[in-house]
Amino acid sequence: MADRKPIPDSELIINSDGSVFHIHLLPEQLTDNIIVCGDPGRVDMIATMFDTRDFEVSSREFHTIGGTKNGKPIMALSHGIGPDNIDIVMTELDALANVDFKTRLPKEEHRTLNIVRIGTSGGLQPYVPVGTPVIAGKAIGFDGVLNFYAGRNLVADLEFERAFCEHVKWNPLFAKPYVVDANPELVAKVGRDDMVRGYTISAVGFYGPQGREVRLPLAEPELNHRIESFEFNGGHITNYEMESAALQGLAALLGHRAMTVCSIIANRVATSANPNYKTAVRDLIETVITRMTE
Repeated sequence: MADRKPIPDSELIINSDGSVFHIHLLPEQLTDNIIVCGDPGRVDMIATMFDTRDFEVSSREFHTIGGTKNGKPIMALSHGIGPDNIDIVMTELDALANVDFKTRLPKEEHRTLNIVRIGTSGGLQPYVPVGTPVIAGKAIGFDGVLNFYAGRNLVADLEFERAFCEHVKWNPLFAKPYVVDANPELVAKVGRDDMVRGYTISAVGFYGPQGREVRLPLAEPELNHRIESFEFNGGHITNYEMESAALQGLAALLGHRAMTVCSIIANRVATSANPNYKTAVRDLIETVITRMTE
């Protein structure tokens, strides 16, 4: 963590209304329990499950609605697509929690946030059928975001990283993968015994970085086959998405609890898809909200 010294204007931009630069939230609007998702439109659907709806803020792809559920403050925030947006959202949420915006000093007492990302994903194993909720017990970042921060190795599973890179014959032109566990306390509270614990890859793109070939040939066309056969401590890579590793990695470095759970809407191996995936996602959201606020 950074030393307790004033943070320059250039490093943390605060808007004229006192809100943080990108997500436009005020410190007093922040809640300890936060659900994040990619789609700004999904925030409205999440908020229909709140008991009260107290504020709403929209800025670019960042859409936030705050309220209460079971008497506890909670908010839903969209982060858009990709790990670069997670870098923005996690840094600014932490600043709202742990920086005094008037003095620009880190607060002496740390505030811990509980952050659950709910997403959709493509499955990579035949035993993960469509409709299955999969927790990213380990998230594997192909994006390199965490590699820019000091302390990266303190929160990463270095043994997993070495085994993975060796097995898949990792191309040195790609960013070095990092592997970060979901917060175990949050996983136990939200996942209980009815959600699959998996190994989730966070890709840096949707097409080539996930092995999809449209008009451009792939640099490593056999990579997904190697990924599917990888095994570590009895577990396999279960699914692809684009945000969980950066979320869990930055949360761990910043002292927050975070996890991702995705509804599998297609299986890349079985070539099956769920056209009614929105119902499964809604059911998953309702379950997560209930368990976070019990």
